[in-house]
Amino acid sequence: MDTAPDFFPTVNAFREENNLPPLADEIIRLQVSNGGRALTRLALGMQPLAGNLVGDAIFESNRQRLLDLYVDHIAEKSDLFPGMIELLEMCKQHSLPWGIVTNKPRLYTEILLERLADRLPILAHCAVVVCPDDVKRTKPFPDPLFLAADTLNIIAQNCWYLGDHVRDIEAGNSANMFTIATLYGYIETHDNPTHWQADIMVDSVAEITQLLTASFAKKNYR
Repeated sequence: MDTAPDFFPTVNAFREENNLPPLADEIIRLQVSNGGRALTRLALGMQPLAGNLVGDAIFESNRQRLLDLYVDHIAEKSDLFPGMIELLEMCKQHSLPWGIVTNKPRLYTEILLERLADRLPILAHCAVVVCPDDVKRTKPFPDPLFLAADTLNIIAQNCWYLGDHVRDIEAGNSANMFTIATLYGYIETHDNPTHWQADIMVDSVAEITQLLTASFAKKNYR
């Protein structure tokens, strides 16, 4: 899901509160996969790797303010990437379960899915949602992926895992899943997905649909 557009007004509203000029949408987009702390650094004009600020009271207060602003904008402009509805419809047609494993906290994930329910009814067929709140170790550890597979009662090595960040592929590989690096997602300019060791890389959702179609044809789709 392309959730980045919801962060454009969020980050810039926060910057306005701090008397900072707005940032271009594409600059914000590149940090979305890196989470709330990275977006807080960006919003405050801090260096991306400005030390470990976890536990810093002032920084955490700023991060929480950014997240509060995010709630106001969740699902305003979020949408599935092109071709994803067709892919999920195919899964539905073949009774193939699918789910979401995300590092977005459950509070915001549930708000997002609830607000999108009417506009994207296919999301009602999501069989499992795993958030960082549900496990002790989040991605890049495989724990959330194992939890998702266990919830679906499917052996992890029989699952495919799609991701646009190196930690997604590291988690998927550690879980012995078939990993797909989605280059249509949020790829930073310094990233080199060829080094992530994904099983395959795709430029579009349509390529995943083609892979799935081939797997169905071989009766080997779980």
